[in-house]
Amino acid sequence: MNTPNSRPPEEPEEFVQQDDAAIGRGVRNSLIAVVALAVLGGGAYVALKPKRTADPVKVTPVSAPEAASTNALAQIPAARFTDVTAAAGITFRHQNGATGDKLLPETMGSGVAFADLDGDGAPELLFVNSTHWPGQQPAGTRPATAALYRNDGSGKFTDATAGSGLEVPLYGMGVALGDFDNDGQVDVFLSAVGGGRLFRNEGQLKFRDVTASAGVAGAASDWSTACAFFDLDNDGDLDLYVGNYVRWSPEIDREVGYTLVGVGRAYGPPMNFQGAFPHLYRNDGNGRFTDISAAAGVQVKNAATGVPLAKTLGVAPFDYNGDGWMDLVVANDTTQNLLFENQKNGTFKEVGALSGLAFDSYGNTRGAMGLDAARFTKDGKAAIGIGNFANEMTAFYVAQGDGSLFTDEAISWGLGPASRLLLKFGFFFFDYDLDGRLDVLTSNGHLEEEITKVQASQSYRQPAQLFWNAGDAGFINVTANQAGGELFKPIVGRGSAFADLDGDGDLDVVLTEVGSPPLLVRNDQSLSHHFVRLKLVGSKSNRDALGAWVKLTAGGESQWRQVMSAKSYLSASELEVTFGLGRATQVDALEITWPSGTKQSVTGITLDRRIVIEEGR
Repeated sequence: MNTPNSRPPEEPEEFVQQDDAAIGRGVRNSLIAVVALAVLGGGAYVALKPKRTADPVKVTPVSAPEAASTNALAQIPAARFTDVTAAAGITFRHQNGATGDKLLPETMGSGVAFADLDGDGAPELLFVNSTHWPGQQPAGTRPATAALYRNDGSGKFTDATAGSGLEVPLYGMGVALGDFDNDGQVDVFLSAVGGGRLFRNEGQLKFRDVTASAGVAGAASDWSTACAFFDLDNDGDLDLYVGNYVRWSPEIDREVGYTLVGVGRAYGPPMNFQGAFPHLYRNDGNGRFTDISAAAGVQVKNAATGVPLAKTLGVAPFDYNGDGWMDLVVANDTTQNLLFENQKNGTFKEVGALSGLAFDSYGNTRGAMGLDAARFTKDGKAAIGIGNFANEMTAFYVAQGDGSLFTDEAISWGLGPASRLLLKFGFFFFDYDLDGRLDVLTSNGHLEEEITKVQASQSYRQPAQLFWNAGDAGFINVTANQAGGELFKPIVGRGSAFADLDGDGDLDVVLTEVGSPPLLVRNDQSLSHHFVRLKLVGSKSNRDALGAWVKLTAGGESQWRQVMSAKSYLSASELEVTFGLGRATQVDALEITWPSGTKQSVTGITLDRRIVIEEGR
């Protein structure tokens, strides 16, 4: 996350807007100038040179870059999203505690989670919340807490926060979901300014704070952000990664004293704060975790300064090299991204630069936020997408060759120019039209309420972006004409997640907003596409089957899904996996590769329903 005017003040506004038309004009003007000089120089040369017979003029035709074909644009499906926030019973409002001091956590927002927390097959909604700073709670009010909403199965929610055990005031940031004790009930970890909290699911939407006994609180000085449960050692229980943003305190923030011309006190850029090490907690299997961060190799130092390198806002557990062991992709804000390759012995090797994920195509760092990873093509090619700061394109790293090297192909895949202007926080893959191809959604919003005074090209509230996967034609930016205007309502977007909230098979979306209510949009597509939804239950593997790969073949084409809830910015999506089948009328093959290494083929799959599959059965 860069902030405006982080460059020297004599320069024009940060990341000066140069849209594609302007770039094109600049190139054309440069060519005209070059041609003019060539003509003048050529004229002088001809005047002084002895005359000879002129050679035939050769004209080389030059074609402009081709945009997405009109045929591809014409095929974007009409699949509308409807704002059901109020109708669904969601009354939550995010509280960031801002009183004008412009303390950095106030603008970072919080995450959100979709998860079946009561085991009835319908996903609940859990909103992470921040709260007022110490001594600033308004008289007569109660401290803000996280909010839990029970789903009745039809997409109608009731507030179940009171008495849940989750109503604990903390300056919350992110959420991780996973059944760490393998009792069949999904547990919750919340990251926060001041360390994290682990809540054990006791059933019936009741949770118990087990942070102290589990040993996962971190330090009181931590500002924990992106977090994820995953099985690092394939021993059948879930371990926990907790990223930290920067070394921060109100005193440090005030000492930095960041200001903007014409605005005054402003939220400081992360380069003004030292980085922070993450925590990696190994599950000991008895309700306790051991912090193995240093020994495991995930605490990377800046080679030049010796201080912690990471400024983490996104994490994606992802077996990038297909060896059956979970790796970690970490998105860092204004410092290089990291890729921790699992060494299969409880340690990791950092290979971000070697893999091509650390920097942009020019070797620069970016303001990286949320991310997701998936196999997105019909031949199983992997991609890692990262939402970046304003005037930085979304990163779209695509695997090359054997999958150990990635290149940023955001432009060639159609995500680059269209995403550049917006400030992207949330990013995830999902198949919103159930055609069998993974699409992309980003949640966007700026940091400064008065950013327009500084940069006319920017606005505080920004619309989400939806990109339809057109296969070989790349991703096409979807407009309100195809998806309705309610998904694209300008908000101060931060976290985002997806799930089938009403049991109709398609994927619905929730976006969080700083200091405001969320935006819950129901997917009302009616394309008559078939689907299969799978809930995997591990036995040798961890109960949630986190890290399992599912390959489905239908209509002669294959799709891949990894079971993983940690996606986007500080958020968690449902644990079920959804396969859109388009017009295919049967599943030809379904193979599951469990984290234990077991491969399981499943036959007799019935379409258009949710199916529970147990490991080995």
